[in-house]
Amino acid sequence: MSVSDDRLAQIAHRFAELEARLASGTLEGDAFVAASRDYAELEPVARVAADVASMRGELASLQKLDDPDPDMRELAEEEIARIKEELPEAERQLAVAMLPRDAADQRPAMLEIRAGTGGDEAALFAADLYRMYERYAAEQGWKVEMISANASDIGGFKEVVANVTGTGVFAKLKFESGVHRVQRVPVTESGGRIHTSAATVAVLPEPSEVDVQIEDKDLKIDIYRASGAGGQHVNTTDSAVRITHLPSGIVVTQQDERSQHKNKAKAMQVLRARLYEKMREEAQGAEAEARKAMVGSGDRSERIRTYNFPQGRVTDHRINLTLHRLPEILEGPGLGELIDALIAEDEAKRLAAMDA
Repeated sequence: MSVSDDRLAQIAHRFAELEARLASGTLEGDAFVAASRDYAELEPVARVAADVASMRGELASLQKLDDPDPDMRELAEEEIARIKEELPEAERQLAVAMLPRDAADQRPAMLEIRAGTGGDEAALFAADLYRMYERYAAEQGWKVEMISANASDIGGFKEVVANVTGTGVFAKLKFESGVHRVQRVPVTESGGRIHTSAATVAVLPEPSEVDVQIEDKDLKIDIYRASGAGGQHVNTTDSAVRITHLPSGIVVTQQDERSQHKNKAKAMQVLRARLYEKMREEAQGAEAEARKAMVGSGDRSERIRTYNFPQGRVTDHRINLTLHRLPEILEGPGLGELIDALIAEDEAKRLAAMDA
C-alpha cells in the first residue's frame, strides 16, 4: 500500500494542528482528553510519515541535481542508492502504522486459563501457562492480579482468572487465545510414557464502566457459603458470590476473598469483561466468530500451539513457526518472539487485504 504525497501532507497538517491546539492552553475537560487521545494515536503515524516525506523529498532533489563536479555527482549517486534501499522499508512501516487499529488494543485484559483434556496433568500445564504469562508480563512492565483460582489437588489450576494491566496489554496478548497442547511425561506417571493434554486460554479486553452499562435489575446475585480451600472463614462466612446477568445468561462466581464486598467487586469485573467481549463479537460479526471458535472446547485435537518437552520445542500451528527454546519460552522472555511473529503475520495479512 503506497501512501501518496498528498496524504503525507494531510497527516503532517493534522498533527501540527493537534500540537497547536494542545499547546494553546485553551482546551479543557473532555475536549482536552479527546485531543490528547487523537494526538497519541496520530503521533507514531506522523513520525513515520515525516521520515517518508523527507526521504522522498531528498531523493527528488538529488535526482534533479546537475552538478558538473564528478565528485559531487558520485556522492549524489551514492546517496540516491542509499535512499532507494531504505525508502521501501520506511513506506512499509508507514503502511503498518496506518492500518486500522483494534479499539481495544491499548486496554488491560482479563486472562482466563482452564485445564482441558488430561486431568491432573492438564491442571499442572494450566499453572505452567499462568506462570509463563506472569513472567512475560513482568518483562513488559505490566501488573498481574489474580482474580480467582480453582486449584487442583497436586498444585495445578483447574481454572485461573487474572487481570493484566499496563500499556498495550490486549494488543500483545490477544493472539494467545486458543487451545494450548502439551506433550510430556507427567510427574504422576511412573512408566515414563509421554502424555498429551491441553489447556484453553482466553484473553478478553477489559472495559471501563462507561463502555458497559449494567443495570441492577438485570442482575441476579446469590450469596452462599464458600467451599474448598481457603482457611477457617470458608465454613463460617457466607461470602461467596454468584452473579447471573439475566439478559445474556452469563454467570460469574467468586469466592477467593474473605469479604463478600470484594468478591462481588471482582465478579462484576469479570462479568463486565465478558459482556464487553460479547458486544465486540456481535459488532465484528464473522471475524469475531472465527476468533471465538479458535478457543475451542479444550480438546487436545484443537490446538493453536504445542509445547513438546521431550524435543524441547514449541510450535505455533497458525504460522507454522517452531522454536527449539521451550524452557526460555515458559520462563517468559522467549514468549515475546512468538507474540511478535504473530503480530507481524497479522499485519502482513491486513496489508495484503488492503492491496488486493
